[in-house]
Amino acid sequence: MKFSLVLFSTPVKKVLLGRPTNNLTSGIVGLANVGKSTFFQAITQSKLGNPANYPFATIEPEEARVIVPSKRLQHLSNLYQTAKPVPSTLTIYDIAGLTRGASNGEGLGNKFLNDIRHVDGIYQVVRGFMKEDITHIEGSVDPVRDLSVVQDELILKDIEYLERIRERLQKKMNKTAKSCNDYKEMEFEMNLLNSLEEHLYGGQKIYHYKQSNGTAWTEKEVAVLNKHNFLTAKPSVILLNVSPKDYLLQTNQFKDSVYKWIQEFSPGDPLLLFSAEFETKYNELMCTENKAPKQLQEYCREIVDGEAIVKDIKSALPEIITLMREKLGLISFFTCGPLECRQWSIRKGATAPNAAGIIHTSLEQTFISAEIIKYSDLAALSSPFQESSLKTNGKIKRAGKNYIMEDGDVALFKAAKGNAR
Repeated sequence: MKFSLVLFSTPVKKVLLGRPTNNLTSGIVGLANVGKSTFFQAITQSKLGNPANYPFATIEPEEARVIVPSKRLQHLSNLYQTAKPVPSTLTIYDIAGLTRGASNGEGLGNKFLNDIRHVDGIYQVVRGFMKEDITHIEGSVDPVRDLSVVQDELILKDIEYLERIRERLQKKMNKTAKSCNDYKEMEFEMNLLNSLEEHLYGGQKIYHYKQSNGTAWTEKEVAVLNKHNFLTAKPSVILLNVSPKDYLLQTNQFKDSVYKWIQEFSPGDPLLLFSAEFETKYNELMCTENKAPKQLQEYCREIVDGEAIVKDIKSALPEIITLMREKLGLISFFTCGPLECRQWSIRKGATAPNAAGIIHTSLEQTFISAEIIKYSDLAALSSPFQESSLKTNGKIKRAGKNYIMEDGDVALFKAAKGNAR
């Protein structure tokens, strides 16, 4: 069966804030002793980290990779009768707890802030559960106050950092002729830094700067931000850590006030209710062979104490993982065959050669074309199926170097010297 080359018009590529790489990471951030390490152990299903009832139980960042949940991967594995499904992963760091005054070096402030600088996205954990036997570093449970403390410390550090950058930049500009191209580049950077400083003094993160003026990031602006790696230029997912009962009933006394704070000071950041305590128990019971569902139901009924019937008992962790990938601008594509069906992560806007390069650099360097099947054309099929029927119906497209990968694409890359993957 012969194909004609499908010519795609070059799309307008949206500029994404953040590093131009597919190996993006996330870090768990929040005040000391709010359940970050318990959450880290639950999401990684490990004993890494050090959950304890005292501040600074975690000092050095812990690193782990978590599996990205994907129903599509399972379906494709069944469809292609694959021997080995291989999921994508997301790297997560458990970072030391913050305290008020961290931007001035209080507690483990400087270390905490430097550790955040090395991740691409932030899970901000804030305490919303009441337990007298678990101390709070601020003396009481108040999520809105805690959110403000963390954001203020990040903003203050960015302002301090920005002022140092601007001072060095001004010295260079003073030594450079105004007619020089380098001077124009530095002038552009200086103007951007001045605008960002004004935005930061307004109490909002750099990440939301474009939302405030209704424009989109440009490649030049993103290049400046990537060069300096500001703390508040990273996307955040806000996790309100509540009691198991509140999680099951999806209610919490602080939920509305936290949501209002986000709308005003961190617009667009998603808010999820989760319970580190529930997730720990969920992992424990789901690992109990053959007894998990019944034991889990009994545990949940005991928690709600007859207030409601808990029908849909599920972990919040899959949504927490997928939401971070969305905030980082990551999508999935798949390569499928009888030996292996693999899910790959790539940034939105990446081309077919970029995607091939994730598999092996030589595939990108010698890329010729890609055969693309949309997942939507496979979703309703069952095994066994004949790929030839997809060709007959025009469901397999040949894409060239300008093709922009879409979420869910199933790809076969073809390269010089007979290489294909």
